[in-house]
Amino acid sequence: MTAPHSDTVRTRFAPSPTGYLHLGGARTALFSWAFARHHGGTFVLRIEDTDLERSTPEAVQAILDGMAWLGLDPDEGPFYQMRRMDRYREVIARMLEEGTAYRCYSTPEEVEAMRERARAIGAKPRYDGTWRPEPGKTLPPVPPGVRPVVRFRSPLEGVTHWDDLVKGPISFDNTELDDLVIARPDGTPTYNFCVVVDDWDMRITHVIRGDDHVNNTPRQINILRALGAQPPCYGHVPMILGPDGEKLSKRHGAVSVMEYDTLGYLPEAMVNYLARLGWSHGNDELFTREQFVEWFDSRNLSRSAAQWDPKKLNWVNAHAIRQASNEDLASRVAPRILRRGGDAAAADLAAVMGLLKDRSETLEQLAEGAMLFCGPYRPADEALRTEVLDESARVLLRDFADRATALTDWTEAALDALIKAMLQSHGIKMPRLAIPLRVATTGVKHTPSIGAVLALLGRDTVLERLAAATAD
Repeated sequence: MTAPHSDTVRTRFAPSPTGYLHLGGARTALFSWAFARHHGGTFVLRIEDTDLERSTPEAVQAILDGMAWLGLDPDEGPFYQMRRMDRYREVIARMLEEGTAYRCYSTPEEVEAMRERARAIGAKPRYDGTWRPEPGKTLPPVPPGVRPVVRFRSPLEGVTHWDDLVKGPISFDNTELDDLVIARPDGTPTYNFCVVVDDWDMRITHVIRGDDHVNNTPRQINILRALGAQPPCYGHVPMILGPDGEKLSKRHGAVSVMEYDTLGYLPEAMVNYLARLGWSHGNDELFTREQFVEWFDSRNLSRSAAQWDPKKLNWVNAHAIRQASNEDLASRVAPRILRRGGDAAAADLAAVMGLLKDRSETLEQLAEGAMLFCGPYRPADEALRTEVLDESARVLLRDFADRATALTDWTEAALDALIKAMLQSHGIKMPRLAIPLRVATTGVKHTPSIGAVLALLGRDTVLERLAAATAD
């Protein structure tokens, strides 16, 4: 299906606020946003909040927060369906007047009996059209005290088809489609009807959504045609599977998008990773948001289900961390240090990020590593001191402290040179000096490059801790 001229493209993301913004919804939003951006069009956010029992203000906010974190800012909206009830009722009244909809007084029990009778003869269970007006047909008398639903008068013949942006040509025989309910007995409109009126009023040209909506599409197309409206182009993307090949669920990590913020993932990494779950540009695995928008083409959306891979996400996130500036990382990590009880101002945090970022997959790992410089100092426990800081090690540390005191420049390069000189003069290997230095100055046995660690800790701190560690 060919996209229309760039200034006519209008896409939408229309979540129901019954929970957090999950990964599948975030990917749908991303594809819809990218399609609009690629074509210079408009991206609309619509909140489908007609499920009054399950929709909550907190869920609405969770969706808005997730969209903002991912940088998927809408050009229009958010629009709320509950604020459009008068419009839906207006369209339903028009359809009743024109005969494209009708009132049905069959009770739920009667409709279920119709379906049972159809099952008994091997037919598709469906409403049998008892109240559907037809030329020459006499309708039953209106039963007293029964509030009717309103049903769409679906076409009985022909085929409803469309060229799906993802799946290619799809068709449904109209004989398979029921006269669906478009308004409940209390007058509130149903999902399929609200969606149609919204897409029509908001001039949506392209709908990208999950393939669980494929069966809704012919019904929505027929309602649009009954209203004299041009249906949008539809694209249905396959679901995301967990690592075990089953439908993605909470046990696989199908949590709120914002949970990934808490876990220390960068939004640009999440955008990169979600984009590759069902879309590709050659063999490119890593790309910027700008490249994604430039390259995005619905023809490159996959017809196969994508598989969630936490290790791949970590790899993408680690790349994003390495690409980020030290200053940017410092600003993102500082609040995480504070939550750990540390002081982000206790060290040159940008320099700390430069030291740690090549070995970190998440911002949480960066924050944990930064506590070596920003957290309260805890000397090595007695067992580690006994293991590492024997008398020969103390001799080396005293010599190091004496030489370090005389350094004119307290830099990583100067400290590395000092360490190298000591290895030569004492005829020892690197671990013989480096491990005692680490234990004495940081309280732990393993750290990044010892010269860099000492440089960041600062002269006064290092000499003070060496003095304490070597005291008799």
